[in-house]
Amino acid sequence: MPPGRVIEQVYREEWGRIVAALIRLFGSFEIAEEAAQEAFTAAVEQWPRQGTPENPRAWLIATARHKAIDALRRRSRWEDDGDPEEKLVLAEQPAREPFDESAVEDNRLRLIFTCCHPALRLEAQVALTLRTLCGMTTEQIAKAFLVPLPTMAQRLVRAQQKIHDAGIPYRTPAAEDLPERLEAVLLVIYLVFNEGYGGAGEGRALCEEAIRLGRLVAELLPGQVEPRGLLALMLLHHARRAARFDALGEMILLEEQDRELWNGAEIEEGARLAESALRSAPGPYSVQAAIAALHALARDARATDWPQIAALYDVLLRMQSSPVIELNRAAAVAMAQGCEAGLSLLDELEDRGDLRDYPLLKAARADLLRRLERWEPAAEAYRRALALTASAAERRFLAKRLAEAESMLNGRAR
Repeated sequence: MPPGRVIEQVYREEWGRIVAALIRLFGSFEIAEEAAQEAFTAAVEQWPRQGTPENPRAWLIATARHKAIDALRRRSRWEDDGDPEEKLVLAEQPAREPFDESAVEDNRLRLIFTCCHPALRLEAQVALTLRTLCGMTTEQIAKAFLVPLPTMAQRLVRAQQKIHDAGIPYRTPAAEDLPERLEAVLLVIYLVFNEGYGGAGEGRALCEEAIRLGRLVAELLPGQVEPRGLLALMLLHHARRAARFDALGEMILLEEQDRELWNGAEIEEGARLAESALRSAPGPYSVQAAIAALHALARDARATDWPQIAALYDVLLRMQSSPVIELNRAAAVAMAQGCEAGLSLLDELEDRGDLRDYPLLKAARADLLRRLERWEPAAEAYRRALALTASAAERRFLAKRLAEAESMLNGRAR
């Protein structure tokens, strides 16, 4: 693999580990991120000439550490507040042991719990973790939160400053402090998983990272139901990964996927965890996991228990009112009771103005109209969905469906 591609892959897979290690070393988000960026810049310059190191992560952490120390030395000559000097003394202490993989793993969990401190607002907790753990750009996070770029940039700066000013420790909290941070931690892990799940192959590392972190949190809090529910949900979705795209990277809908490609071990574990969570006091993640289990355990698309799935969406809506959940419920009702019933629910959503510019609402309407062979309104709905969709894979899929609808219309016209 060319060095440039290697660096891109290492960035996607290792950014969070590297930044987490540097934050623990220097106690500063700003220093850690700047040093990590400089280390990757050095990799771009040196690896093509010198070859890829045997352990790229260790090389990047060591390089970033030296870059940060140099920066702190320069800063300490000009500043007299003592803070850079203190960090410099800490960072220059010689390493007493070789590169420790397990310590890096611990650092990522510390990072999540530091970012998800209750002193920060929930959206700031999530945004800061996505920035530091996943290496998402401020622009990407702003789009995910549907806020302007300057707003998100200010939010991230304020969150980092608050961690510094409040002296929030970089550690996994005591057992009694864990539950109050659980909501944000689980949301972060779920968003990390979703970020990786959207693409054909490049996001596998993020999905696997989210599953690994989900396991750690479930082990930390064995008495809590929702960590088990979230882990089950991620496993059941990830089990279908190999069947979601064809060899050309084109999307394959759930009902058309080759179920022989699904990961049986992940389905078995996910279904067991989902059942365990439902027998306790399930929350939203657990209910979503139960829905995913019904999909995963059906021998084929025709055997899917759509009435039960629709009923579970009713339960989920009572727990967590959301237009997106209503959209998913409408799709389940359409499969259980008929497309007209589903379209009626979509009409209600649109009449309220909810999800006005949400491409999946337009795509869901288009699909139900296609099933009813109402080609003209189906084509119009596909056009509207296509105009709102940014994902390249989703755009190709919608364009293909639009062409099919237009072809049916032209055939009828002749």
